Amino acid sequence: MSEIQTEFVMEMRLSVAMPLTALGNTQYGDRRIARVTDGTFEGPKLRGTVHDGGGDWILNRTDGVTQLDVRLTMQTDDGALIYMTYKGLRHGPADVMAKLAAGEPVDPSLLYFRTAPFFETAADGKYAWMNKAVFVATGRREPSGPIYRVFQVL
Repeated sequence: MSEIQTEFVMEMRLSVAMPLTALGNTQYGDRRIARVTDGTFEGPKLRGTVHDGGGDWILNRTDGVTQLDVRLTMQTDDGALIYMTYKGLRHGPADVMAKLAAGEPVDPSLLYFRTAPFFETAADGKYAWMNKAVFVATGRREPSGPIYRVFQVL
């Protein structure tokens, strides 16, 4: 059995409206909703923008882990629409997470920030290959929103 290999697909930059909508403490942790207002993505096989109206249903768990649940609509520069959804985890030392929560920049190497994106698009379109692949991403958080590097698992 071979080792897992990946291929870079794109870098995605998202803008998030502030303040976040706070649901408050639920039985699972502190739930917040972030509205994604726009974004861009670019890579060797595709580039384009992210539509307003996406969101992240964030759960700050009692164990200090931030659980992500995101849905977005992407539009490529040639007009194709792609639905993207991903779940992920972000955590790190308490002092680093406090800086992140305060909107301060932090060194991404101090955080575990990983997601597992899935894509859905027209089955007969140029980007149909995205419907049939597994993807992973690394993330970092900037004051305006997250930045992801997305890779296809080969």
